[in-house]
Amino acid sequence: MADDFPGDPLVRFYEDEAGDMTEPPEGEQRRLALQNILDAWDETLGEGVSPDILASTAIFAALSDMVEAYGEEAVAEMTDGLSDRIRSGEFTLNRVVN
Repeated sequence: MADDFPGDPLVRFYEDEAGDMTEPPEGEQRRLALQNILDAWDETLGEGVSPDILASTAIFAALSDMVEAYGEEAVAEMTDGLSDRIRSGEFTLNRVVN
């Protein structure tokens, strides 16, 4: 796999000391996942999809995948606390503090 992209710094990051491909650390996986999602988000908006439709579709896709992986009850329990987290500003990127 590394031979497919010689010199690619991200591919080299995934090689261990023996040259075998390894899973990146969780923090790096999160960074890569967010960057890929934001890139796809921008591309989709550029194709004319409204932000409201894109957001609700993304939430649906995420919850559907989580239900498939963890089951309905586990995801329901996880989402129970979302309203408090939203109200406390955890998901507000450009928050104005008075």
